Amino acid sequence: MTIQTAKLRDPAVRAFVAAVNAHDLDGFRALLTPDATMADDGTDRDLDDWVDREIFSSHGHMEVDNESRGGRALVARYSNDTWGEMRTRWSFTVEDDGRISRFETGQA
Repeated sequence: MTIQTAKLRDPAVRAFVAAVNAHDLDGFRALLTPDATMADDGTDRDLDDWVDREIFSSHGHMEVDNESRGGRALVARYSNDTWGEMRTRWSFTVEDDGRISRFETGQA
């Protein structure tokens, strides 16, 4: 059963999912610390390149099925124009100022 974005527990993660689904690149970037990092399937990636290719230029969309760790870990059906739909896991590190300093994703 899908969890509505507005009902996600962690405010930063909720805003992350909302920005992805709204295709709001500026809003997305505002959620990240200046030195934010990310990994895909256990491999660190260039954040700007990955975000452009996997989310914004390919119309990424997240449907969250489960959350844990206070809302900072998700299982979601992620889809984009390149790969179609897949079951994915997401994990977030959120700093005291409410911005995301790292996220990790991969197939669940």
